[in-house]
Amino acid sequence: MTAHPIDRQPSPLRGHDRQEEAIAFLDDPRAHDGQAVERIDTHAALVFLAGDRALKLKRAVRYPYLDYSTVEKRHAACLAELAINRRTAPALYREVVALRRGADGRLFLDEGGGAEDAVDWVVSMMRFPDDGLFDRMAERHRLTPELMRRLAERIAAFHREAAPRPDGGGAAAMRAVADGNLEDLRAASDLFPEALVARLAVRTAAALDRLAPLLEERRRSGFVRHGHGDLHLRNIVLLDGEPTLFDAIEFDEALAVADVFYDLAFLLMDLDHRGLRPLGTVVLNRYLEETGDCGGLAALPLFLSLRAAVRAKVLAATLRLGGTASGLSEEARRYLDHALAALDPAPARLVAVGGLSGTGKTCLAEGLAPGLGPAPGAVVLRTDVLRKRLCGVADTDRLPEDGYAPAVTERVYAELYRRAAAVLAAGHAVVVDAVSARPAERRRLASIAADAGVRFDGIWLEAPLTARVERVANRRNDASDATADVAERQENYDLGTIDWTRLDAGRVAADVLDDARASLA
Repeated sequence: MTAHPIDRQPSPLRGHDRQEEAIAFLDDPRAHDGQAVERIDTHAALVFLAGDRALKLKRAVRYPYLDYSTVEKRHAACLAELAINRRTAPALYREVVALRRGADGRLFLDEGGGAEDAVDWVVSMMRFPDDGLFDRMAERHRLTPELMRRLAERIAAFHREAAPRPDGGGAAAMRAVADGNLEDLRAASDLFPEALVARLAVRTAAALDRLAPLLEERRRSGFVRHGHGDLHLRNIVLLDGEPTLFDAIEFDEALAVADVFYDLAFLLMDLDHRGLRPLGTVVLNRYLEETGDCGGLAALPLFLSLRAAVRAKVLAATLRLGGTASGLSEEARRYLDHALAALDPAPARLVAVGGLSGTGKTCLAEGLAPGLGPAPGAVVLRTDVLRKRLCGVADTDRLPEDGYAPAVTERVYAELYRRAAAVLAAGHAVVVDAVSARPAERRRLASIAADAGVRFDGIWLEAPLTARVERVANRRNDASDATADVAERQENYDLGTIDWTRLDAGRVAADVLDDARASLA
């Protein structure tokens, strides 16, 4: 277990509750069986690392958004942290431990007993290495698309299992977040230009007015849940080979009870801000495949903006409290720029990538998606994945022959068209990954774009049969069930007139991607 210093500040409280004795005790190797102690200070806690254990002491502080000013409040906060974080990291969060005074007047750690006579409380956690944190992994370029897909699956499952909370979230909650952001940004006028903050206020208000009916409908429909509340890369760790969410907000339920897309947006914004938009595209698409929640896309630009503004004001507060890390001022202003840019997204559009099996449609679709439409990139709709979902099997499970009966294929394409229209209606971009061998299928995709009033581009990939056969034969852990026999039979398809941009896909994938991007400019 480790933590990241946010800022170092003296507690605003005075007198007996400043915790000097407790801190000195926990800082002493004798409290940890003689093991060396590493201490990490944050604005709300101190973490003491020794051996395989981390002890987290809540600071005796009181802020507008949290109150740890008494032993009783810190005890309640420790219990809440344990319960809330065991939802996602049960192996990481062990127990709440009391600091008590012995008969000799010295402090000791008491893992049993009641709350009486406790000097203070700590959360006992399993320590993990720094290099397992996702922000560290991002810095070292160790985050992979496969790992991010697994993370998205974890988040989707977490949201699915959380109980709906229609008593929170919605338009009023988002207005409160926006108002709090703007108040703090205006207070830091030495850091943030007033004109930019004013522009953000106008654009945010317009987005809230426009989206209020949607936010309320989602609240009533069960999309507001008790989520994580602080879901960025720093609060995700690779534990036993699996992405694990930890350090969820426990001090104010109102900050964690929100639209599930607002919960997800912190991660998407963090990835985008770090220049990792392709990984954000992977997370978004896998989350949508797991949940089918295309309706939340309409609010995503607002949610990304609010999350970026939160980071801007937090860094401003860090600077006011004495933060000295290099580049904090510049980083805070970059977050403000990010908040503004999110509210001015690229327009929605529909790009269809077609071609026979083995021409590289999926590779091209995934390569194009991050550069299309609003952040973090286009929604990729792949018929191979839709077919597996409609048949109720895992993506990599092979379907029997009747899974490809004409009636099933009709259902697959009907669902493809429905989702494409829904995503476009939400103002987002779509990349369709489908064979689209029939002229009627290609015309339908163009008509969906026309009905939505957005630009349509069709790209048709062509490759020699030998290359296509080799590619499908070499696939592993893929949603496509195409075989060499399928690829050979497709040679006899009557494709009709193809008026999409035709690209030679028998070349290196990077060259095909470059040509496709050029055709979409």
